[in-house]
Amino acid sequence: MAKTFLHILAGALLLTGLNIAQAEDPKVVAITQIVEHPALDAVYQGIRDELAEQGYVEGENLRVMHESAQGNSAIASQIARKFVGEQPDIIVGIATPSAQTIAAAARNIPVVFSAVTDPVGAKLVRNLDNPGANITGVTDMLPLDRHLDMVLRVVPDAKRIGTVYNPGEANAVALVEMLEQELADRGLKLEKAAATKTSEVLGAARSLVGKADAIYLTTDNTVISAVEAVISVGEQADIPVFAADTATVERGAVAAMGFDYYQHGRQTGAMVARILEGASPADMPVESMEALELHVNPAAAEKMGITLSDELISEASKVVQSKR
Repeated sequence: MAKTFLHILAGALLLTGLNIAQAEDPKVVAITQIVEHPALDAVYQGIRDELAEQGYVEGENLRVMHESAQGNSAIASQIARKFVGEQPDIIVGIATPSAQTIAAAARNIPVVFSAVTDPVGAKLVRNLDNPGANITGVTDMLPLDRHLDMVLRVVPDAKRIGTVYNPGEANAVALVEMLEQELADRGLKLEKAAATKTSEVLGAARSLVGKADAIYLTTDNTVISAVEAVISVGEQADIPVFAADTATVERGAVAAMGFDYYQHGRQTGAMVARILEGASPADMPVESMEALELHVNPAAAEKMGITLSDELISEASKVVQSKR
């Protein structure tokens, strides 16, 4: 009887010890994003919500570290070094600049990127099917052909399409190169205006007046963070502004065809959960999103001197009214 009691007591103490250890040793996920704007914020929220649905509850078995670089690459590098020093179970880089700094700093920690347009071009992975090393993620490569179809459907006589971009952001440069080629194939010209920081976006947009028949903005984080500056120029000069980021439509763009970045985050969160459960990033192909949503803003179109057709409006996933 005494031995049985001691065995039961020992077993209970062992289980209690395990439970305490588990409670004191939650999984740690560090998340860094290059800047805060609606699309990237939606990615971050999607990651957290997906992890919660997968059973990782903050305050119980999960600790989340999150920092924004505020659009500054030097700060992004500081965050990367800080996170690596903390030795979390996994690090998530939202947008190309943050993903690149994490990939350079974290050699022995699993890394997942999100909202990265060209992972191979950014030298994050060797190829999409077999990433290799310690990194994988979800790409938001844009279907530029469909985006231009949208722009030309609204402004069929446009010959020159303007764009504002940050030449220091690999994601932006890759997209502008592809955009220029896509336009050339259609016999159209791309007018480029550079902005290396948000304070330069307004001047860059103004430089397109008289040169561009319409403005199309990619998912360039620097520009999207200050998109109201571009929209104000579009309104003043009657140049319709289109975008790849659907959240931009609520901020005053005419139309956008893009991904639901919250769902992009959910997809990223599912990859994070698989790695937390033992999967190796090297064996996980880079994932992409296929579903696109069309958002339109008829009031914004009128402010920029055009009218959206009833047919286009009827096809939209979301019709918003300008808040400006």
